[in-house]
Amino acid sequence: MLVAWGNAWLAGHVGLDEAADRIEQVAGPVVVDGVPLRSSLADMRLKGLGELRLALPAPGDPLGLSGPPPFNAAAIDAGEAAIAVLPQGNLGLVPFPDVRGSSYSGVGFAVHQAGPARADLPSVREAERELAAVMRAATEALDGVGGPGGAWPSRLPDGELAPGYPARAHRLQALAARLAAALRLAGRRGLTAGELAARDVALRELDRAVRRAQVACHHGILEER
Repeated sequence: MLVAWGNAWLAGHVGLDEAADRIEQVAGPVVVDGVPLRSSLADMRLKGLGELRLALPAPGDPLGLSGPPPFNAAAIDAGEAAIAVLPQGNLGLVPFPDVRGSSYSGVGFAVHQAGPARADLPSVREAERELAAVMRAATEALDGVGGPGGAWPSRLPDGELAPGYPARAHRLQALAARLAAALRLAGRRGLTAGELAARDVALRELDRAVRRAQVACHHGILEER
């Protein structure tokens, strides 16, 4: 949400208040290194913030990360991070649950020094082709892994892109969000050891393709420049 709506704001498709409101509708109150989201984004913009990049790493697959090691390790532990691209050096923003007492629940971002934005990530078109191929190979592996009532969620509220993104990115992100939900649900189904062994490779490849598709979608607005 931070990357999608932050980039839409930076590209002039939405205002800062609209972007921050949409992010906090899903995440709750957001602070970046202790600073409220609006103030933090405005301050980074004054310092030359040009774009936000998404990283969705997993152990053994540092997707979207380019160091240094402390940022990579924190992002891999969290499973996600944003990278603020600034002239004086990029910042890595790693989310964590921000819970205070019994009534305050939001998201905090810890700030790290980050390396340069990765140039070897897939485009939306490339990720779409890759995901289609992996889906075909994984169809049999996912057979019988159903959710409650046998249906996958139609969409996820935090899986939407923002205004200004190309239509292809919106379509691919909607599919990737559904598949991400399916993969999370498959992991909670209590499969037997034999079932897990039989499906492990296909599910792992699908997980990688889904994460690559989501990263590509969130960068789709940058391809338009």
